[in-house]
Amino acid sequence: MAGMNSDIPVPDEVRLHRVSRVLELVYGEQAYRLPAEYLRVYTPSAEARGHAPGQETLQTGKRDVDIVGIEPVGTYALKLVFSDGHDSGLYSWDILYNLAVHEATLWQNYLDQLQAQGGSRDVDTSVRPAARSCGQPH
Repeated sequence: MAGMNSDIPVPDEVRLHRVSRVLELVYGEQAYRLPAEYLRVYTPSAEARGHAPGQETLQTGKRDVDIVGIEPVGTYALKLVFSDGHDSGLYSWDILYNLAVHEATLWQNYLDQLQAQGGSRDVDTSVRPAARSCGQPH
């Protein structure tokens, strides 16, 4: 089970910095500051990762997402609740540690995927829901 590897360190402290939208993980003298957008696009949820390789869904439009809640899950993970309503990914200690130590590479991979697929970090506001008719002629 993810998060149960005894070789993976558990953070001494977890701090949410709401203004900067950063989750800080402190391991002894080392601290990692992970942006909410980065954590959201690398959610471990099956909704985004799929159930098998090749089923991943590129997460777009998450630039302005916030972390609005953190819930411990046993002694092995955190459940992060995001401002876009996403809350189904369990971030085990090993997933968080991996995201922390490989942030630069993973972030660049994400940006490369966005560019290759024509995606954006911003929410697509060009598509609007159709206007509702009130039964009155316009």
